Amino acid sequence: MHEELENFERNHVWDLVEPPPNCRPIGTKWVFKNKRGEDGMVVRNKARLPKVSSKEGIDYEETFVPVARLEAIRILVAFAASKGFKLQQMDVKSAFPNGFIEDEVYVRQPPGFESARFPDRVYKLRKALYGLKQAPRAWYARLKSFLLKSRFVMGSVDKTLFLLSRGGDTLIVQIYVDDIIFGGSSHALVSSFAEQMSREFEMSLMGELQFFLGLQIKQGLEGTFVHQAKYTRDILKKFNMGDSKPMTTPMSTNMALDADEDGEAVDQKEFRGMIGSFLYLTATRPDIQFAVCLCAHYEASPRTSHRQAVKRIFRYLKFTPKLGLWYSSGSSLSLRGFSDADHVGCRIDRKSTSGTCQLLGTSLVSWSSRKQASVALSTTEAEYVAAASCCSQLLWIKATLSDFGLRIPLLVDFTSAISVAKNPILRSRTKHIDVRFHFLRDHYEKGDIELIHVVSANQLADIFTKPLEFDAFMRLRGELGVEGVDNALTKGEIESQWTGLIALLV
Repeated sequence: MHEELENFERNHVWDLVEPPPNCRPIGTKWVFKNKRGEDGMVVRNKARLPKVSSKEGIDYEETFVPVARLEAIRILVAFAASKGFKLQQMDVKSAFPNGFIEDEVYVRQPPGFESARFPDRVYKLRKALYGLKQAPRAWYARLKSFLLKSRFVMGSVDKTLFLLSRGGDTLIVQIYVDDIIFGGSSHALVSSFAEQMSREFEMSLMGELQFFLGLQIKQGLEGTFVHQAKYTRDILKKFNMGDSKPMTTPMSTNMALDADEDGEAVDQKEFRGMIGSFLYLTATRPDIQFAVCLCAHYEASPRTSHRQAVKRIFRYLKFTPKLGLWYSSGSSLSLRGFSDADHVGCRIDRKSTSGTCQLLGTSLVSWSSRKQASVALSTTEAEYVAAASCCSQLLWIKATLSDFGLRIPLLVDFTSAISVAKNPILRSRTKHIDVRFHFLRDHYEKGDIELIHVVSANQLADIFTKPLEFDAFMRLRGELGVEGVDNALTKGEIESQWTGLIALLV
C-alpha cells in the first residue's frame, strides 16, 4: 500500500486541494491481489487503489484501447524463433497512473491514509487512476507517444506493434496493456531499449519471456514451445476430472449432437464454466477447437448428452495435458492458408461449418472453426464462403508482415470453389452467393493471393470442421505443429498399455 502511494507521489498523479464548490469527489478503495508465476507460486504482491462508484462497488468500466491479439503474439513468437533471437518481457509498475487525463476529476483521500492536518481536503487528479474509464486509453496514448518519439514505427494494422530499425538490425515491441514483449536481432539494441524504458517508467524487468497471459513459453536453440500445461491441470482439478479415464480423441466420429429436447437438463452455470475454460485453452490447443465450438452451441439449454460430449474433451485433455504449439527455428517465413467446409454439418439448422488455418512456414499462427451465417445450397458455396473467410484472415496477417513482401498461397480442397473465384462469369448455382464473399475473387485478380488445389488427404483445415478417426486426427494434429511428450504415443502403444493394465488387474 505504501509502495502504491509512493509511486503516485513520484509520478505526480494528484494534488491535495480544497474541494471546490459543489464538488462530489469519487471514493476509493484498496484492492489486493497476488500475481503468480507459471508454477503457481506467488511472485508479487499487488495493492491497487481504484476509484469506486457511488454504490461503493468497484467500477472497472474501460473505454476502447488497443490490445494485442493472440494471433499477433503467435506471429511474433514464430518470427523470433525463425530468426534465432529470444523474446524478453517487462512489466510496468502502476501503468495507468502514467497516463495524463484531460477531465477535471476529484477523489477522496485513501482509506487509512487520510491527512491528520487536512482531513477535509480532496485529491485533484493530474493523471489516470485505476478504475477510471479514461485510464487504459490514457496509458496507451502515453506509451505510444514515447515510442514514436523514440523513432519507433507503429504497425499499419496492429496498433500494439512497434518496430525500430537501426543499421540493419530490427527491434520489435508488442504491447498488451502494461505487459510488454520485445526482442530483436541486436543484443545492444534490446539492452538500450530496456534501459530507455526504465528511465521513462518504473519497470520490473522479468528477463526472458516465459509466462504471458497464462501461456507458458519455453525458448530454446531449436525453437519455441508454447503450451498451457498448468492451466490444463487446473481445470481438470476444478471440474473433478483429474481421475477420469483418458481418451485418444476429443470427439467420437459416431457422436451426432443435436438440441436433444427430450434429454435431461444439466446445470447451465457449470456447463458454461466448462466451455469458457475450454475456449481459453484453445489459445494453444487447436486440436480441441472444433469439439469445443460444437459443444458451445448448446450453452443456452445444455442436456446430459451435451455434458457427456464435454466430459469427452476433458478425458482427452487428461490423456494429452502437455501438448502445445511448436515453433521451429528452421521454419521459413512463407505464409500459407488452408480452408475447408463441412456442408450442412449442423443437424439443427443445416448450416455448414467453416474451418481455416494459417501457417507461417511450418508454424501455426491462426485458426478458426465457425458455423456459417446462412445455409449453403451447395458444397461449392460452402467451400467458397470458407475460402473467403480464410482469405480475410490471411490479408490481415499479410498486413502485419508487409515488410517481408510475401505472396500468399491459399489452399482449397474443392476445385469448383476455385473455379468460382477465378471465373468472373456468374452461373445459376453461384448467383445467389452473397456479394461480400466475392472479395476473394477480387483479391485473386489483383494478385494478392494465389489459389492452389490441395487433395483432401492433405487438407489441414479438415480437423476444424468435423470429428476425425484416430489416425487422421493424429496425422493432422502433428502437421499443425501440436506437439508434446504424449505425441510420441501411437494408437498401438496406447492399446498395448491398456491391455497390459487390464491383464495386471486380472
